[in-house]
Amino acid sequence: MSAQQKTHLPIPMKKELQLQLQGVDVQFGSHLALRQIDLNVYAGERVAFVGVNGSGKSTLLRVIHGVLPVSSGQVHWQAGVQQAMVFQRPYMLRTTVINFVALALWLQGAQWRIAKEQALAALHQVDLQDLAHRNLAFARALAVHPQCMLLDEPTSSLDPHAKREVERIMHDWIADNATTLLFSSHNLGQVKRLATRVVYLENGRILADLPTEQFFHQPLERSHPEAHLFLRGERV
Repeated sequence: MSAQQKTHLPIPMKKELQLQLQGVDVQFGSHLALRQIDLNVYAGERVAFVGVNGSGKSTLLRVIHGVLPVSSGQVHWQAGVQQAMVFQRPYMLRTTVINFVALALWLQGAQWRIAKEQALAALHQVDLQDLAHRNLAFARALAVHPQCMLLDEPTSSLDPHAKREVERIMHDWIADNATTLLFSSHNLGQVKRLATRVVYLENGRILADLPTEQFFHQPLERSHPEAHLFLRGERV
């Protein structure tokens, strides 16, 4: 059964603050990729980052994950939060699928035998019999049982069948584990199905941060004109 056919995910109540960005800038040479980003994320939220190519979505996810340093500002994670990220173009090691998944657990200190057992369970969960239609990096991220999952365009390179399958896995994992989800996507249908909150970026700035229902179904012409034009397909 696809994620679209399942009952909607519950809207989480605001819990403890899990992540906070304050005044974050990221500069590459003369290019300011992120500009004064302020963002609070609470445990269990599902936040979608949307915007045209070059708006800063991937850069923001990398900053949150800690693989890209900030030029100014601060990123604060709640102590002890386990997080994992799936990149849009993940680097794939030349090894077996199970070893690739187990590596993430081994690097965290698990014994190799235990890591492989847990990796096998994770692969079973994402139904990896047909490797051509599954996302191995996604399986590796799930194997560490993160409290927060970061996904950069998780289905952009997949065929329609695989997209539905990845959405199903995301839906089930979130429902079963109350995982916080931060993801970027050009697929606005996917955003509607999975997100409780939409953050619209343009030129490295957050220009709208709204509940999903409000972002898609309430007039934005006056309150958030740039987001309104984006939804109309007039922002390129």
